[in-house]
Amino acid sequence: MNKELVKKIFLPLVVLVFVLQVWSGIASLVNEFPTPSDTYIAAFGGVTSAGDELTGVLSNPFYVNNQDDKGIFWQLIESLKRVFAGFVLAIIVGVPLGLFVGMSKNAFYALNPFIQIFKPVSPLAWLPLLLFIFQDINMTAIATIFITSIWPIIINTALGVKSVSEDYMNVAKVLRFTSMEKVIQIILPVSVPYIFTGMRLSLGIAWLVIVAAEMLTGGIGIGFWIWDAYNNLNYHHIIIGIIVVGLIGYLLDLIMGKIADYFDYTKRGRA
Repeated sequence: MNKELVKKIFLPLVVLVFVLQVWSGIASLVNEFPTPSDTYIAAFGGVTSAGDELTGVLSNPFYVNNQDDKGIFWQLIESLKRVFAGFVLAIIVGVPLGLFVGMSKNAFYALNPFIQIFKPVSPLAWLPLLLFIFQDINMTAIATIFITSIWPIIINTALGVKSVSEDYMNVAKVLRFTSMEKVIQIILPVSVPYIFTGMRLSLGIAWLVIVAAEMLTGGIGIGFWIWDAYNNLNYHHIIIGIIVVGLIGYLLDLIMGKIADYFDYTKRGRA
């Protein structure tokens, strides 16, 4: 077996064992803190160390009792719908704006201070204002994701434009390219890897934001599901929710990474 492959499998397992030991240690010190074994049973069903029979959260993730009581699968679907709605809006606005900022010094001078001011603002700061504006849970969550995830797209797209060689731009002048031809034939091919890096960062931020947004706005979604578990003192479900959110985030990042690699002509050329 390949040495690298062995390391990729073995080393994470070592870290996992260490994490489980630390987790067990915390559970022994903190009263009623869920143990790894009891959390596993809460996820997949069985009998806990206290002798309670549990139906696991993940053993029936597709159930629907009513509009407000649904399995974890539907909670995730609702969250993902909001994430991708805000993310797609951020792409639609952010990419053209990033191209504009990258291509025009005047646009850069005009917009860069505001980008730098609003970029570090927490999504929780935007949420009350957006909730007041929209008076709707879904629109508030989508708008919060849009506002907080657009900045990496703008910044990385502008960076991609600035990375275009001056020689290419001189060739475009000699050939008398129109602005649109210049963008399509020269700027975009060079900028695409930067744009996808921005989109990858943006999607990660969007998934991060949705949990906090749903905790505050309520309704249905994985963020509210975790907060509801806290209100019901169901700490097993909180840990399950954290793990599920992490796994979905990892999967989204992996998919975006593969897409970014596909469109990165430098990596494809080396392959």
